[in-house]
Amino acid sequence: MSDSGAGVTGVDGMRRAGANQYDLGSFNEAVIIETIRLAGIISRTEISRRTGLTQQSVSRILRILLQQGLLVEEAQERAERLGKPRTPVRLRSNAAHAVGIHIDPELLTVAVVDLDGKIVRRETVDLAEDLEAGKLVDLTAATVTAALSISQVDLDSMLGVGVAVPGPIDADGSFLALPLQPAWRGLKIRQLLQERLNHPVLVEKDGTAAAIGERWIGRSARARDFAYLYLGTGVGSGLFLNGAIYRGGTSNAGEFGQVAALRVGEWDPENGPRLVPECNPTASLPVIAADFGYVETDANATDEASRYKAVCHAAAAGDEAAVQAVRQVARVIGQGAVGLVDLLDIDLLVLGGPAFGKEISEIFLAEIGRAVNGHPLARETREVVVEESMLQKDAAAVGAASTIFHDAFTPRVSGSSQARRLPK
Repeated sequence: MSDSGAGVTGVDGMRRAGANQYDLGSFNEAVIIETIRLAGIISRTEISRRTGLTQQSVSRILRILLQQGLLVEEAQERAERLGKPRTPVRLRSNAAHAVGIHIDPELLTVAVVDLDGKIVRRETVDLAEDLEAGKLVDLTAATVTAALSISQVDLDSMLGVGVAVPGPIDADGSFLALPLQPAWRGLKIRQLLQERLNHPVLVEKDGTAAAIGERWIGRSARARDFAYLYLGTGVGSGLFLNGAIYRGGTSNAGEFGQVAALRVGEWDPENGPRLVPECNPTASLPVIAADFGYVETDANATDEASRYKAVCHAAAAGDEAAVQAVRQVARVIGQGAVGLVDLLDIDLLVLGGPAFGKEISEIFLAEIGRAVNGHPLARETREVVVEESMLQKDAAAVGAASTIFHDAFTPRVSGSSQARRLPK
């Protein structure tokens, strides 16, 4: 972590800004913002064509959004047919910011992110195995405060704080039974951080946050339904269905390990699904590689994360035992992915997360692509595209920040069961 010496600013010491800064007055305003976001840069005429709104309505709404500073006009272009100048518009990247927090049992990542998804400031802190819940809150709040101070972003542009965590969680943003960190069970992370930081806070499962980030950053390339396979300490998934993020009734949709266990027929003594080792790749890959005859030669590979990276590097270098181990992990995850494809009838899978490194990406994409196109019942009706995430290793942190933008600017039907609004 970068050392700035900044402490935690209390509720009375930090101006709460941003939650209502862009209080969109109508559904049409949100539709126009979404249209601009997907296009990147777009003319008024094209906005009218894509939204079905009259040019008069588009011009009126754009005038408001330009006055608010959310949009900026580009240099004028000459229209081809009529010779009239046109001035396209785009979102102003520094008009809004959000903080994205990824809390992993081993690592805390905090990112200050602008409206285009660019990381303005990033801080990381290694977490001790025996870190108490209260100290986790203190450390997280202090890291966010330091990141905001160093980034020097205008606090008036801060919309909120998104937090990505391993599941399961409950609806008010508290931890439930975390398998790798039982000491945090019951921690009201959303409420406590909101009190410390004096900004609205949203909590999402890490896979869900990554999917939201992929949708936000991916623009038109991710404008259709997809499942995001998130490889971290475990393997989870985030689901975009019917054009909206799907959280489920308790915000715990996407428990991919259960699906994979059912697909490969792993059962515990009580006849329930037993999570397969391959769905915790950072822990299992070095063990599986050793079973294939892999010998670790890196003296610095002394912990789980470094041993995992060493096997990935060895696979990229052509070590056969390491390659076989990566393929085994990818094949099991591929079987779980078949279950998702069959259940949801989707044609796009996105792979990402901190454990999805460049060294193993080719093997994973090939093995999972082969599985989801060879085994689903509806394989004759469509090809399932398997692609690498646009978010890379900070998928959860950038995704967490994107949940704030998604909440603030994405059009939604009132009363939708999947709608979520920033707490006031």
